[in-house]
Amino acid sequence: MMATYRRPYSILITDDDVGCRETLRSIVEPEGFETRMASSGEEALDIVREAPVHLALLDMHMPTLTGLETLQLVHQINALMPCILVTADPSEGLMRQAFRARAYSVIPKPVSKHVLLYTVVRALLRAYGPPPKDEEKP
Repeated sequence: MMATYRRPYSILITDDDVGCRETLRSIVEPEGFETRMASSGEEALDIVREAPVHLALLDMHMPTLTGLETLQLVHQINALMPCILVTADPSEGLMRQAFRARAYSVIPKPVSKHVLLYTVVRALLRAYGPPPKDEEKP
Protein backbone atom coordinates (compact mmCIF):
# COMPACT_ATOMS: atom_id res chain seq x y z
CA MET A 1 0.00 0.00 0.00
CA MET A 2 2.11 2.93 1.22
CA ALA A 3 5.53 1.26 0.99
CA THR A 4 5.74 1.64 -2.76
CA TYR A 5 9.25 0.24 -3.05
CA ARG A 6 11.13 -2.95 -2.33
CA ARG A 7 14.11 -1.51 -0.52
CA PRO A 8 14.40 -3.61 2.67
CA TYR A 9 14.15 -0.96 5.34
CA SER A 10 14.53 -2.14 8.91
CA ILE A 11 12.41 -0.53 11.63
CA LEU A 12 13.30 -0.78 15.30
CA ILE A 13 10.21 -0.93 17.52
CA THR A 14 10.95 -0.11 21.17
CA ASP A 15 8.25 -0.37 23.83
CA ASP A 16 8.23 -1.99 27.28
CA ASP A 17 4.68 -3.25 26.58
CA VAL A 18 4.76 -6.41 24.44
CA GLY A 19 1.21 -5.77 23.19
CA CYS A 20 2.18 -2.33 21.88
CA ARG A 21 5.29 -3.75 20.19
CA GLU A 22 3.23 -6.44 18.48
CA THR A 23 0.58 -3.94 17.38
CA LEU A 24 3.21 -1.72 15.75
CA ARG A 25 4.83 -4.77 14.13
CA SER A 26 1.44 -5.90 12.75
CA ILE A 27 1.07 -2.49 11.06
CA VAL A 28 4.51 -2.15 9.43
CA GLU A 29 5.47 -5.73 8.50
CA PRO A 30 2.61 -6.29 6.00
CA GLU A 31 3.89 -3.19 4.18
CA GLY A 32 7.23 -4.90 3.54
CA PHE A 33 9.33 -3.50 6.37
CA GLU A 34 11.67 -5.69 8.40
CA THR A 35 11.27 -5.21 12.15
CA ARG A 36 13.57 -5.49 15.12
CA MET A 37 12.05 -5.47 18.58
CA ALA A 38 13.35 -4.01 21.83
CA SER A 39 11.68 -3.93 25.24
CA SER A 40 13.86 -1.12 26.65
CA GLY A 41 15.99 1.81 25.61
CA GLU A 42 19.13 -0.11 26.53
CA GLU A 43 18.13 -3.02 24.30
CA ALA A 44 17.33 -0.57 21.47
CA LEU A 45 20.82 0.94 21.73
CA ASP A 46 22.41 -2.53 21.55
CA ILE A 47 20.41 -3.28 18.38
CA VAL A 48 21.35 0.06 16.76
CA ARG A 49 25.03 -0.66 17.48
CA GLU A 50 24.92 -4.22 16.11
CA ALA A 51 22.43 -4.33 13.22
CA PRO A 52 21.32 -2.18 10.32
CA VAL A 53 18.36 -0.04 11.41
CA HIS A 54 16.84 2.64 9.18
CA LEU A 55 14.18 4.10 11.49
CA ALA A 56 13.29 3.84 15.19
CA LEU A 57 9.81 3.90 16.75
CA LEU A 58 10.29 4.71 20.44
CA ASP A 59 7.72 4.59 23.22
CA MET A 60 8.12 7.68 25.38
CA HIS A 61 7.39 6.14 28.78
CA MET A 62 9.74 3.26 29.55
CA PRO A 63 11.63 2.40 32.73
CA THR A 64 15.29 3.47 33.03
CA LEU A 65 15.66 5.28 29.66
CA THR A 66 12.68 7.20 28.28
CA GLY A 67 12.02 7.27 24.56
CA LEU A 68 13.40 10.82 24.45
CA GLU A 69 16.63 9.80 26.21
CA THR A 70 16.92 6.77 23.93
CA LEU A 71 16.42 8.99 20.87
CA GLN A 72 19.25 11.27 21.98
CA LEU A 73 21.59 8.29 22.49
CA VAL A 74 20.57 6.72 19.16
CA HIS A 75 21.52 9.98 17.46
CA GLN A 76 24.98 9.75 19.05
CA ILE A 77 25.38 6.39 17.26
CA ASN A 78 23.62 7.35 14.00
CA ALA A 79 22.93 11.06 13.75
CA LEU A 80 20.81 10.77 10.60
CA MET A 81 18.46 7.95 11.61
CA PRO A 82 14.86 9.17 11.78
CA CYS A 83 13.29 8.53 15.18
CA ILE A 84 9.56 8.72 15.88
CA LEU A 85 8.28 8.99 19.45
CA VAL A 86 5.03 7.21 20.33
CA THR A 87 3.25 8.43 23.46
CA ALA A 88 -0.06 8.32 25.27
CA ASP A 89 0.69 11.82 26.57
CA PRO A 90 1.54 14.15 23.65
CA SER A 91 1.79 17.32 25.76
CA GLU A 92 3.04 20.58 24.33
CA GLY A 93 6.13 20.39 26.55
CA LEU A 94 6.99 16.90 25.31
CA MET A 95 6.50 18.01 21.71
CA ARG A 96 8.96 20.87 22.21
CA GLN A 97 11.51 18.56 23.84
CA ALA A 98 11.09 15.97 21.08
CA PHE A 99 11.67 18.44 18.26
CA ARG A 100 14.66 20.00 20.07
CA ALA A 101 16.09 16.46 20.23
CA ARG A 102 15.47 16.11 16.46
CA ALA A 103 12.62 13.60 16.62
CA TYR A 104 11.08 13.25 13.17
CA SER A 105 7.58 13.18 14.67
CA VAL A 106 5.51 12.39 17.76
CA ILE A 107 2.57 10.04 17.26
CA PRO A 108 -0.15 9.78 19.91
CA LYS A 109 -1.43 6.49 21.30
CA PRO A 110 -3.66 4.78 20.44
CA VAL A 111 -1.78 4.69 17.14
CA SER A 112 -3.68 5.16 13.89
CA LYS A 113 -2.47 2.68 11.25
CA HIS A 114 -2.70 5.30 8.51
CA VAL A 115 -0.91 8.01 10.51
CA LEU A 116 1.87 5.58 11.46
CA LEU A 117 2.45 4.31 7.91
CA TYR A 118 2.29 7.80 6.41
CA THR A 119 4.78 9.12 8.97
CA VAL A 120 7.17 6.17 8.57
CA VAL A 121 7.20 6.42 4.77
CA ARG A 122 7.69 10.22 4.84
CA ALA A 123 10.55 9.87 7.36
CA LEU A 124 12.28 7.22 5.23
CA LEU A 125 11.88 9.27 2.04
CA ARG A 126 13.27 12.35 3.77
CA ALA A 127 16.24 10.47 5.23
CA TYR A 128 17.14 8.19 2.32
CA GLY A 129 15.45 9.69 -0.74
CA PRO A 130 13.20 7.95 -3.24
CA PRO A 131 14.17 4.44 -4.37
CA PRO A 132 15.80 3.95 -7.75
CA LYS A 133 13.25 3.32 -10.52
CA ASP A 134 14.17 -0.39 -10.78
CA GLU A 135 13.19 -0.93 -7.11
CA GLU A 136 9.62 0.33 -7.55
CA LYS A 137 6.78 -2.16 -7.66
CA PRO A 138 5.00 -2.51 -11.01
